[in-house]
Amino acid sequence: MTMEELRDTAAKKVHFRKLSKFTSVAEVAASLLTDKGNVYTGVNIDTACGMGFCAEHSAIAQMVTNGETRIVRIVAVGPGGKVLPPCGRCREFIYQINKDNIDAEVMIEGNNTVKLRDLLPHLWS
Repeated sequence: MTMEELRDTAAKKVHFRKLSKFTSVAEVAASLLTDKGNVYTGVNIDTACGMGFCAEHSAIAQMVTNGETRIVRIVAVGPGGKVLPPCGRCREFIYQINKDNIDAEVMIEGNNTVKLRDLLPHLWS
């Protein structure tokens, strides 16, 4: 699956809605492709007290639940189909799930693609 197809898959999952006075979901969605050729998607959960998580975390949780850890490509999309690069927490999470994910392709602004290593140039480990 190409990066553009992953982007389009994520964009179809963006469907912002309020679950309660304090919680909203799916303002951002992510799709990832594993080394086994499987695609996993997820949406963000935003809470008033910081217990929520990013769309990348949601997609990665599905991947791990299915026994996989190696990401080949990953992309997150927000409102209007805007590609959003992973936040620092997500970048580190992707790496810590499997150190080989340092070579995962990540879509950033302008539909450009970089390796995770370009977004984490000075690893602490």
